[in-house]
Amino acid sequence: MSSPVPPMLVHNVYFTLHDGSLEACQKLVESCRKHLTGHPGVMYSSAGVLSDSLARPVNDREFDVGLHVVFRSMADHDAYQKHPRHLQFIEENKPTWRMVRVFDAEVD
Repeated sequence: MSSPVPPMLVHNVYFTLHDGSLEACQKLVESCRKHLTGHPGVMYSSAGVLSDSLARPVNDREFDVGLHVVFRSMADHDAYQKHPRHLQFIEENKPTWRMVRVFDAEVD
């Protein structure tokens, strides 16, 4: 009998910047790509700016940049959180953030 497969972890981070200009948003997206991709256990990662074309009443529009990372396991997520490139990303970009919201979900 095989053991059950542990759930993946979906890690979504929404950044609201002090300067919400397209230039500032693109700079953060590029920093996400530089520091937060290619980590062990990452199955998918992307970052992008708020979509102007989706402004329905149900759309949360209180952010400028979204980061989306899917980890193979909670252990991979935990290692990522301590990784020097992740910590460097925070150190370099935290002064630009007005608000950060993190949404994590375990998924099959």
